[in-house]
Amino acid sequence: MPKVKTHSSAKKRFKRTGSGKIKRFQAYTSHMMRNKTKKQKLKLRGSTLVAKADEKRIKALLGI
Repeated sequence: MPKVKTHSSAKKRFKRTGSGKIKRFQAYTSHMMRNKTKKQKLKLRGSTLVAKADEKRIKALLGI
């Protein structure tokens, strides 16, 4: 049986937490920031967890 390859773009976008959940960065931060409020930009900082519905699919891409 061949080795499972990790999806190259997925390994750059997602990290695994200590408890096994998948961490991701927020979308909507790359451009047009002057049109967003200070509150919006503040909430887009940092990272968040991947939704439960998507977790299985992401883990398959990461080879977990």
